[in-house]
Amino acid sequence: MKTREELLEAAERVVYRLMNLEGADAAEDKVTSFADTRKGLIARDAGIREWDWPQGVGLYGLSCLQALYGDTRYDAFLLDWFHENMRIGLPSKNINTTAPFLALFDLTKRCPEPELLALCEDRAEWLMNGLPRTEDGAFQHVITAIGDRNGVLLHEGQVWADTLFMAVLFLGRMGVRLGRQDYIEESLYQFAIHLKYLQDPKTGLTHHGWTFADRSNFGGVFWCRGDSWITYGIPAFLEEMGETVPLHDKTFLLNAWRQQVKALAALQGEGGLWHTVLLDPTSYEETSGSAAIAAGIFSGIRQGFLPEEYRETALRAVDGICAQIAEDGTVQNVSAGTFVGMNADHYRNILRRPMAYGQSLTLLALTEAMKLF
Repeated sequence: MKTREELLEAAERVVYRLMNLEGADAAEDKVTSFADTRKGLIARDAGIREWDWPQGVGLYGLSCLQALYGDTRYDAFLLDWFHENMRIGLPSKNINTTAPFLALFDLTKRCPEPELLALCEDRAEWLMNGLPRTEDGAFQHVITAIGDRNGVLLHEGQVWADTLFMAVLFLGRMGVRLGRQDYIEESLYQFAIHLKYLQDPKTGLTHHGWTFADRSNFGGVFWCRGDSWITYGIPAFLEEMGETVPLHDKTFLLNAWRQQVKALAALQGEGGLWHTVLLDPTSYEETSGSAAIAAGIFSGIRQGFLPEEYRETALRAVDGICAQIAEDGTVQNVSAGTFVGMNADHYRNILRRPMAYGQSLTLLALTEAMKLF
């Protein structure tokens, strides 16, 4: 079991690597075919400078660690990041490009620049009234087009677990901040409707995606990072929303979440992490999803949503995560950006590489662990 000082030292190494993570400059990072994208070879996902989901998750982890410190040590970096992207011009509006607004939301509380808050307000309103929806009104998982930051891939009729972390968490936070009951109710509905189509009633685990095209969960594979967006997302959402969540909604979310956590605890690998294909112990233990799962369990214990018996599960995971942090702070065994797949091999064969979200989700796990010390 790591000490708080050891966790802090590990976090600082991870932060340094995150803030200096270089973009795609190697030949293997260049997208040359559709097959490459299916392996995670998406050039814009690399590094820390692009405005998309890997970087947005990265900034969120940095913001959460800074909150633990209780100071503004990373604000200069964050302001530079947002100002530079505003100068270049933001990419298309979609689910994935909403992820940076998680950190921007926090930053606007400390840096009252009107244009920054205006960006948040505009994105929240777009989520409510501009984003395409599926049947039943679920947020459609629209993402940035490959090779065109100003275009989109609509993923018509598709519901993905990622959406809850990338966009719905932000919408709920904006609802509380602005006193917008419609935002609050919509965010609650999105969690409920996503769980309706993604959670498997037999195992308690959640699928990566659902498509209305043939009313299926694609290949029906339970993928570590896909599950982890919900394992972390639900307790984070409930903590942010506070008393704005009616008791019946909170009960529904926690019952679903506890079923998932119970199932995940039974699947923890020998190294303390979770296998990238959760039900396949021969698949490798993947760090980013495992870190988000650990962070969610720690958060649940801290908020009284889980009994203490789960602490050992989370502590084992933190030890496993720390073993994946190289001397230079690189978090290893992180799967690259992953489309929904039709079989387990799809998830097993995704490229593993340093990613901003791998660094960040590791920070979330370390941060939540330190909150319990």
